[in-house]
Amino acid sequence: MSFDLHTHSMVSDGTEPPAEVVAAAKRAGLRGLALTDHDTTAGWTAAIEAAQALQLVLIPGMEITTRTDDGISVHLLSYLHDPAHVGLMDAIATARGGRVERAKRICERLAEDFPITWEIVVEHVGPDATIGRPHLADAMVAVGVVADRSEAFAKYLHPGTKYYVSQENITPIEAIRLVRDAGGVPVIAHAMASARGRTVSVPQLEQMVEAGLAGVEVWHRDNPEPGRRLLLDLAARHDLIATGSSDYHGTGKPNRIGENSSPTSVVERIISEATGSPAYGRL
Repeated sequence: MSFDLHTHSMVSDGTEPPAEVVAAAKRAGLRGLALTDHDTTAGWTAAIEAAQALQLVLIPGMEITTRTDDGISVHLLSYLHDPAHVGLMDAIATARGGRVERAKRICERLAEDFPITWEIVVEHVGPDATIGRPHLADAMVAVGVVADRSEAFAKYLHPGTKYYVSQENITPIEAIRLVRDAGGVPVIAHAMASARGRTVSVPQLEQMVEAGLAGVEVWHRDNPEPGRRLLLDLAARHDLIATGSSDYHGTGKPNRIGENSSPTSVVERIISEATGSPAYGRL
């Protein structure tokens, strides 16, 4: 009776439509999943319909792009918020616009050394999808610069390369408060993923808890064991929700759906704290 609470579809940077992500969860033997595309809820309807057809539980969600005052990228998972909440949607619209400008700037830098154009990048972005670095990686694969997304990130798209461009976003504190205002349940994603770049400190995590952080994604392949222990300690001290998730992107990442998961008790607690949107399906 396990649930994967962090998955992506073509509505952001996954490689499959929302319905296929749900089907993948069914094939993996999961009881349910959360669809958490980057800075958008556009895939909710299709995912809900697919989950109902396959008799799975669907937790509508979103992964919000944020940035601390000292420049650390933080991704915040929001579960069961009101998708029409004006303040949250305004912030997301700003984030989506910032993603486009950032992608264009990275593309310009890549074009100095490789046969990459913005038109090629756009060919790999689904209709109304949230654009991100994975789409730039797909363009690099298409023109033969790299073999896959993983190689593109390892060599050219990670922080520290001359091609990388940071993005201005709302802070995690602001995002947490907006999610709570929208009736959602905010959980920080892969907070100790040091291989991705700088990670937040314990004092910063404590500030997020004070702002209303509900949980921490502990069991994620990018969280090393010491980081997991730190997050579990934080969760124990503040009675936070501790989740496990895959961060599934279809063929866009090696992450397998359900490779880390959460029990029914965790999903029940998320549902009990939410007032913005319902879960779909019977636990």
